[in-house]
Amino acid sequence: MSENIEKVHCLIIGSGPAGYTAAIYAARANMYPVVYQGLQPGGQLTITTDVENFPGYPDGIMGPDLMVDLEKQAKRMGADIRYGIATKVDFAGPVHRVEIDENKWIEAESVIISTGATAKWLGLPSEQRLNGYGVSACAVCDGFFFRNQEVAIVGAGDTACEDALYLSKLATTVHMIVRKDKSGMKASKVMQDRVLATPNIKLYWNSETQEILGEEKTEAVRIKNTQTGEVQDIPVGGFFVAIGHTPNSDIFKGYIDLFEDGYIKTVPGSTKTNVPGVFAAGDVQDKTYRQAITAAGSGCMAALDAERYFTETLGV
Repeated sequence: MSENIEKVHCLIIGSGPAGYTAAIYAARANMYPVVYQGLQPGGQLTITTDVENFPGYPDGIMGPDLMVDLEKQAKRMGADIRYGIATKVDFAGPVHRVEIDENKWIEAESVIISTGATAKWLGLPSEQRLNGYGVSACAVCDGFFFRNQEVAIVGAGDTACEDALYLSKLATTVHMIVRKDKSGMKASKVMQDRVLATPNIKLYWNSETQEILGEEKTEAVRIKNTQTGEVQDIPVGGFFVAIGHTPNSDIFKGYIDLFEDGYIKTVPGSTKTNVPGVFAAGDVQDKTYRQAITAAGSGCMAALDAERYFTETLGV
């Protein structure tokens, strides 16, 4: 470990709206941030097509273009943005150590974790092929594009129910595909009741998605009833997957306090973790909102919290 060590003031792990916004604010505060972009530079927005709900873009913007803009802005402010993956951490002592690409260690006075979360998918080839072309894992992000159309959603938890209710205000019909019968719904009773009481939400119990149909865009979903064996194609313009997200927090286990589902615990009203000088922003600590703008906001918060840590704790 001692042979290949670089010392930095502020290390940001992960890019995306949270990481790049943290870099912008940290650079402006003369914290000389170093950003390692992770496996997916730019985060989930790099696989998103139209983004119409990020402030400042009245005509909308493509997800990859938005992330390029944020990266350029962070670089212009002086952030050192690098390719690389954090593969291990050691937060046991007063110095925060992070291993990069299994061959280099960074010693950082402060660390901002913005590693995001990964949507869970069904694992269908057609699902990935049409991702961004009618297939989405974020109803709040993309439901707007399917106004006055029929859409489908798969899932059985609170998130799926919330997304179905949201979509019901935009779409003519929401076809909700549930793998088990009503007794197998994971959602809370109140959410189930709301879904059942919404007239334009049609539920398909004991049903599994076999394929998303369409060549250049989503045109239908093929489902199979596991009780009867019946197969049917439902014409839809959009297909939403709401079976959960996995926060990218594995390497922090044992050092950072996590919830049972892996999201990082932060002090309410801040981005502080249980380790002094280590902060968390974006989807890795946000299981509720998961929007680009809220991730960017928490990135700002993390940089400001880190700056206060420098001033109050380190006397810098």
